[in-house]
Amino acid sequence: MNRKIRLSGGLLLPLIFSLIAFQHSFSQSRGIISGPMLGQVELRTAAVWVEVAQDVTTLKLRYWKKGSDKKSAQVIPWKGEIGNAFNPVLFQVGGLDPATTYSYEVEAAVRNGVVAREGSFTTRELWQWRKAPPDFSFLTGSCNYVNEPGYDRPGKPYGGDSSIFVSMAKERADFMLWLGDNWYTREVDYNSTWGLWYRASRDRSAPVVQDLLKAMPNYAIWDDHDFGPNDMGTEYVLKEESRKVFTRYWANPSYGEDGKGIYSKLSFSDVDIFMLDDRTWRASDRLEDSIDGRPNPLKKMFGEQQMEWLKSALAGSNATFKIIANGSQVLNPASPFDCFRKFPQEYQELMSFIRSEKISGIMFLSGDRHHSEVIKVEGLVPYPLYDITASPLTAGTHVFGDAEKNNPYRVYGLDQKQNYAHISVTGKPRSRVLKVTYKGLKGENLGEWSVGEDELRMK
Repeated sequence: MNRKIRLSGGLLLPLIFSLIAFQHSFSQSRGIISGPMLGQVELRTAAVWVEVAQDVTTLKLRYWKKGSDKKSAQVIPWKGEIGNAFNPVLFQVGGLDPATTYSYEVEAAVRNGVVAREGSFTTRELWQWRKAPPDFSFLTGSCNYVNEPGYDRPGKPYGGDSSIFVSMAKERADFMLWLGDNWYTREVDYNSTWGLWYRASRDRSAPVVQDLLKAMPNYAIWDDHDFGPNDMGTEYVLKEESRKVFTRYWANPSYGEDGKGIYSKLSFSDVDIFMLDDRTWRASDRLEDSIDGRPNPLKKMFGEQQMEWLKSALAGSNATFKIIANGSQVLNPASPFDCFRKFPQEYQELMSFIRSEKISGIMFLSGDRHHSEVIKVEGLVPYPLYDITASPLTAGTHVFGDAEKNNPYRVYGLDQKQNYAHISVTGKPRSRVLKVTYKGLKGENLGEWSVGEDELRMK
């Protein structure tokens, strides 16, 4: 008789994982390496991600309405390939009821028994044509460095206190949006395809992040470090493999078009989030911004395909807030580092489009900088534009300095602290308010900022 081991993700799970200390060589006895992680959960569908070890022979997902008899569970057997060095798996569940909570169990058969992990998800409410847009909230952040001493830079570990994920998992939020640098490839990783897969697999298996992965749906964009080497763009020779890794370790609504890019759109209540890809088509940051007083046509961040998609998606959006999420900052005039405004041809093209098409409600959301802030720039369109930056989750922090020390465009700033952002959208129609609360390691409030939809209307 097979012995069934149930791991619920409580105190037992972190203890077991800490004892094996991330040793991938031990994965053969673990069955399930990481997850389950919730991906996109919609009105009648849900995505459940998990990575299993090489020794798993069969895998299945059971799900049932919470509170009902487990014997009524529906079963989805995994029919895809497993048994490889890396085995990320995505279950797609359909035929669900809206606004209903379901329990589920991922079960992996291994040589000595069965390993199972449980979780739950709640499908979205069908509010359209029935009631006002519901209030909601989500978490966001960037720059997660998981230490691996044998391959890290010498000296003080770059990765900080990872208990921030424990605090995030306890939050009441509808989803988590990762803003890039979600793991950090390093010299031993980014020159080989195996290294790219290894880094994603190892860092995803960190015990401390498991509860967050299953607490709410997780969506992601990337930046340079989970794309490849530092500051890398279209010249990266392994960019196609990097895209494969990214699409297998996340469960976004979609990934670009025609097999290129990772951009997508996420809609929730009356908000659209345009999740951009700032790496696939990105020219070198070292190219001159302008030549003979004109924007350098070679210096592009998003590329023609993605820009055309973004403009079309913005024009077709009826959302109250249209949030453009990007790995790099977008507006910061004082930034000495990579910023979309330093790619002037596309920057001017996007601002001109917003003006000409009279698109209200646009704001930006970014990561990368190892500090958090809200940048306000006026005069680009007929209303103020804001760029909300949330960083870092666990990577090194820094002090505002040089040109950014007293940045006149900063309306809120937070440096020298690991943090994440809790963003809520509340209020009656035509009076909706988006509020950002930056939180620290223990979930404590570090600062707040908010904006009303009336401030972001075309005059």
